[in-house]
Amino acid sequence: MKKKDSTKIFWYLAAIGFIILFLLMLLSSVLDVGERLRNISEYLEYGFYALTVLLVYALILRPMHIILFSPTFSIQTTLDKNKTSYKNYRLYKRVVRRLLNEEYLPEEEKKNLLATINDRALLQDNLNHAFNKYVKKEINKRIRRHAKTVMISTAISQNGRLDFFTVIVVNLRMIKELVQMCGFRPSYKNLSKLTVNVFTTALIAEGLENLDINDVIPQSTMNTLSEIPLIRPLMSSVTQGMSNALLTLRIGIVTRKYLFTDAQEITKEKIRRDALLEAAKMLPSVVGDAMMILPRKFLGMFKRAPKEDMEEEE
Repeated sequence: MKKKDSTKIFWYLAAIGFIILFLLMLLSSVLDVGERLRNISEYLEYGFYALTVLLVYALILRPMHIILFSPTFSIQTTLDKNKTSYKNYRLYKRVVRRLLNEEYLPEEEKKNLLATINDRALLQDNLNHAFNKYVKKEINKRIRRHAKTVMISTAISQNGRLDFFTVIVVNLRMIKELVQMCGFRPSYKNLSKLTVNVFTTALIAEGLENLDINDVIPQSTMNTLSEIPLIRPLMSSVTQGMSNALLTLRIGIVTRKYLFTDAQEITKEKIRRDALLEAAKMLPSVVGDAMMILPRKFLGMFKRAPKEDMEEEE
């Protein structure tokens, strides 16, 4: 029991430490930009600070509030033989009411949930079925969508500190969306683990700015690709984006596993390993969707409006 409590305390302290470090880094970046704006105008500096406060509330504090104050419990993906407690039963009913408003859930499934809402045993079975057959699929879709956002954003920005904040904001929004979608959150211990994972991923994203593409792709391949104009910076950017997308997929999958307790995946080593393998399987589809957008974004950087060209020629 003491060992279990000490493990919880460790993760709580680690999460608090990472949050404090993140806030210090954010404050340092904001003050640095504000000092530069002061040279232009004091009003511009104060306006920037006001905008920063609004963005921090909307993108960071508000999602954290939603996550922390959601109820906690896990849907059992294997049937629980124990009798459902009254506390869990009340939460089951709350989750059902949330699911009834979701468009991705078939009407037949909604009718089954509604018909058994006053029966504890049957409601738990139907809820298991709905979560395993429909909700998990929708969760995976949303995880892939956020991973695509991270890939495109970090591939285009080419700024380590901006990548750092982008990864944190997108991952935090992803966790908030999954919690809102399910109607409950992981335990505080698992949330602390997710906090450490998100911050570590963001630090990796910041470090990828100095990634040497020669360390990733064989030299023979690079010699062939070097003959194509602009391919070297493009490949480097795409590689950074793919790395960040993979880590975001992993965080999303770990979050899902914390929400869906599975008796066969009770060890943290198995959760980490399976999450990474599943993320690797999802990555090709994310890269495929992102690559349909990335070339247009990069080409747009080198294009000028036709009217401007006409005026210059005149």
